[in-house]
Amino acid sequence: MKITTEVLRDLAEPANVAVHSNRELAGDVSVAAAEDDKQREEKELDRLRRKPGLRPVAAKDLDRLTQLTPWDVLHSFGRAITLARRGAGRGLAEHWGCLKYNQALAGSSDSFMSLSAEGRETADYYKALQSGELGTGFALALATRLLSRRYPSHFVSIVPADTALRAGWALTSRDSGPKSGYRYRPQFFAEVWRPGAPSRVFPIACKGNHSGLSASHTQLASASAHVEAVHIGAWDETQCLLFSTELPLDGPLTVHALETGGEGGWLDAPGRFLDHALEDGNVYPGIQPPAQGDQPTETEPGYHVSPDLYAWFQHALARAATAGLTAFAGDTRATAQYLTKRQGQRHFTGFTHAATDSVQDARHRFFGTDFVGTDHVFRLNRKRVEAFSGVAEDLFRHLEEGRVEQYRREIYARRSSWPCDTWAPRWNGPISLHPDGSVLAMRLLRN
Repeated sequence: MKITTEVLRDLAEPANVAVHSNRELAGDVSVAAAEDDKQREEKELDRLRRKPGLRPVAAKDLDRLTQLTPWDVLHSFGRAITLARRGAGRGLAEHWGCLKYNQALAGSSDSFMSLSAEGRETADYYKALQSGELGTGFALALATRLLSRRYPSHFVSIVPADTALRAGWALTSRDSGPKSGYRYRPQFFAEVWRPGAPSRVFPIACKGNHSGLSASHTQLASASAHVEAVHIGAWDETQCLLFSTELPLDGPLTVHALETGGEGGWLDAPGRFLDHALEDGNVYPGIQPPAQGDQPTETEPGYHVSPDLYAWFQHALARAATAGLTAFAGDTRATAQYLTKRQGQRHFTGFTHAATDSVQDARHRFFGTDFVGTDHVFRLNRKRVEAFSGVAEDLFRHLEEGRVEQYRREIYARRSSWPCDTWAPRWNGPISLHPDGSVLAMRLLRN
């Protein structure tokens, strides 16, 4: 068993992450999709619509070798699940779930990242859970880097797809409004934006496995159905990103990535004032294919953001992203104001189960900037450690008072100025700072 200080140092150590994306991968995924379609037909299941034209990500946009720290991956995962509402915590402290993987990854600057001994042992019992959650962290960290490289004058925000879509559509039988009856959806949206300009939205599907390359082929084939469920603008013009992270028990992990082409996804209608509250809408589900001559076409299952919904959807994305950030900082009141009823506003008000609460009452200073947020104390290899998640205080005050427009202007202006350090000396522990102003840090507590 490693001593706690070694674990903390390992979390801050950059390691190489192998990224696999080529024409052979795209071809193998197409074969896996065709085989799945054949099996579905034999079982008399409904036809599954998949995103056509899967292609590799250009090497100039996504290097074959990328360096990440395990702590940055966990930060990306923690930020992604703040509004997940998967447990008794009601979404309020969901992000602390990322900490269960603080000993799952190993690697160094001259090696590839892989599962540690603990990660391999956990995989024996919780394969689907661990691979899926770590796969989400790697996929979103890489997607953010990829899109930031392609759009250097823009900011990249990651938004849970279910939260954003629930503002307009009834996703499940528990939601009010016309039911979609369609279970395929991307897990996330990446919004690429800058103040006062149209933004572009990329549906993202991400999966993970401990099984091997063939499992990734199957997962990417499945992911092609998930991203196809959302069209923004014209039919099949929405560009999408697909990831499957392979976490083998006896070698380095590999992120398999594909994308689709398309000129759509732009929200180019006059924007709304983002400080205003958003109300639940009732958009009728279905995607309208283009007409074939004079013959009318029936709608396909899914979610269609048509031009008349562009401004509304941009509004929904911005406020969902903001809600995730205030939840990460542990502020219930601030989070509730950014969500609609159907998005789970009530989960951030009222009664919370014991040991699942999160309170915005902690303050720390990193690299000359004050951060406010929430903390979590637990034992790591028998030693007490403290984890802190929060937001730069000046930015948080904007969010607390509902000033979304001002917050976005400021993070856009500061997007390239945040420190890149992975260890905070005075704090004496690993740290991850993201351009949205969020921080995740951990340290050993002295008795």
